[in-house]
Formats: sequence, structure tokens, C-alpha cells
Amino acid sequence: MDQLPSLDALLSKLSEIGASDVHLKVGSPPAYRIDGQLHFSELPKVRPDDTRQWAEELLDEKNSAIFENDGEADFGYGTPTLGRFRVNIYRQRGSIALVVRAVVSGSKGFVELGLPEAVGRVCREDRGLVIVTGPSGSGKTTSLNAMLDEINSNRRVSVVTLEDPIEMLHRDKMGIVSQREVGVDVVSFSEGLYRVLRQDPNVIMVSEMRDADTVEAALYAAETGHLVLTAMYTNDATETITRLVEVFEPHRHHQIRLRIARNVKAIISQRLVSTADGAGRVPAVEVLTENDRMFDYVMDPELTPKLEEVMAEGAYYGMKTFDQGLLQMFRDGTISFEEALNNASNPTDFRMAAQKTGLRTA
Repeated sequence: MDQLPSLDALLSKLSEIGASDVHLKVGSPPAYRIDGQLHFSELPKVRPDDTRQWAEELLDEKNSAIFENDGEADFGYGTPTLGRFRVNIYRQRGSIALVVRAVVSGSKGFVELGLPEAVGRVCREDRGLVIVTGPSGSGKTTSLNAMLDEINSNRRVSVVTLEDPIEMLHRDKMGIVSQREVGVDVVSFSEGLYRVLRQDPNVIMVSEMRDADTVEAALYAAETGHLVLTAMYTNDATETITRLVEVFEPHRHHQIRLRIARNVKAIISQRLVSTADGAGRVPAVEVLTENDRMFDYVMDPELTPKLEEVMAEGAYYGMKTFDQGLLQMFRDGTISFEEALNNASNPTDFRMAAQKTGLRTA
């Protein structure tokens, strides 16, 4: 019977072909995700003994207990030769399955990532809350770490991160970076946020805001003079504001809106789109930044759904909508018209805007 390569060999292949993830599921050959699409390898099908052995190799005592109790475990894994990976081990149909994601070694710059200058500007803020949003796999972690590296490279500050798990290692540059992992160095995001305030930070990076306690703690940290970088699984600025408010009880909504309006410096939302040459994907970005109109639209529940108007008219402040970003990328030849149209928030309006600029859309 044909044997599968070792787990390290599979991960080495992942890096070699530029894949983001490898899926190891009983009954199918290993599958690699490349530019957002899954591709099955020509290897033999994975057997129950294979995934059980790989899980035993990866799970330490703590994560083994979590897996036995919860039926899944999520943690970081790294070797000096292969780099770092994020691992999720879970049960399905009576067997064990694994998904392993490659963590990019080293932080890319804003230009390399295709992020706008407005992202660089918020890295120079002394206080406030900056939120990077998007669906899973949209590059939120990469953007957050690029921002953290920008700060570490250019400011004499103390940075503390709270991550679950740590996905990218940062060495001290002009600043000092202390990285803490939830479940290893600290019990939870919310508790870690309150404790970190005693550690003399200037900048705090929280890999994800999941609940009211974490949102409350992040707002408090921003209010007390810290720059807080974080991420949420929301699609755009409007959904982000709504989600932040609705995690709290209705009687607190006005107070929370006021705190958000006073402290949010920027909401940067991302979608990955395929390049025109088919060589990869680039982020389409929506940017909402702090100004008086943003304050008014956040405070008024009836105006919040119209935040896109603020971004569409806020180029002076570095703002733009997804559709404005997509139009520019189409104009530059980075993406095709079809790809831009498929990812547009308002396809009909986008088509009309493209035609008005004289661009060929057919």
C-alpha cells in the first residue's frame, strides 16, 4: 500500500508551491489551497491512522486535553526549517481531520501588500482603536502584522500583543515587542487587555475581538491613551459598527456608540480578489477614518447604514469605498472588469461608474 509522506514533508510542499493551507481529511488525498482554490494532490488517500499519527505528533499535553474535551484544538506549530503554521485539528464522521495554514515569515510592507497610505497614517496615531475586518482568509492577520512591523520599525514604543495563537514572530527593532498567547501566557483576551495596561504599553495588538468583554476592554485601553490594533470577522465598516454595538445590552447602546465614535481611528475592511494575470490575489480595501461626519453617522442608528456615503466623499481623509478601490484597481490593470464587478458592493452603480470614466467594460 502506498505510503503518504511525513507531515513535515507535506508542510514543506505547502511552502514550495506557495499554498496557504493543506487539508488532511480521511478518504481524500491531501488538498492544497492555492490563490483561494483547493487542489487535490496526486498522493494516496488519507487513512484514519495517518491523521491520528499526525495529531499525536502535533498535540502537546494542554492541546491534547482541549481536543479530547472540545473535539477540536487550534494552536501554533513551528520548526526552524519549515517556519510557523496555524493548526486546527477536529473530528468529523468518527475520524480526525487537520487543516494547517502557513504563516508568512516576516512582515510585508504596505506597498507590497497593496494597502493604501491611510493605513500607514493610522500607525502614527498615539491612541485610539483601529479595526481590520474581513471574512476568514482575507488577509486580516497579514495586514495587522504589517501595521505592527511599521510601528516597531519607526517608533520608540512598547508593543504588547495578545494572540490566539501567535502566528508571526516579531523581533525588537526601534520598539520593543512582547507577544503573549491566549491559553499559554494569559487566560483570555479581555483579562489580558486589562493586565497589559500595567506593563507600560504604547501599542496593543489584539488578534481578534470576539465578545463584549473584549470590546469593552479594547475601548477602555483606547480611552486611557493607548493605540489598539485588532480584527473582526465583519464584511465592512457598517457591519462592524453594528456588531460592536449589538454585543451589548440595548440600554447601553447609546453609551457604546459614543465611545466608538470618540475612539475609533479607522476601520479597514478587506476582500481578496484575483489579479488580471491570474498570478495571485490582492486586497480590495475599504477605509473609514475619523472625522466629524463619521462621528455623527456612528452616533445616529438611522445614519449608520449610510456610512458608505461618508467614505465615498472622504478622499481628503484617506477614505474610500470597496467600489472606489475596485475601480482604481481595474483602471490600473491590476484586476479584470469581471473580477471587479463580481466583488463590487453595488454592481449596477459600479458598471455605470466604470463606463463614465471611459474604461472598456466589455
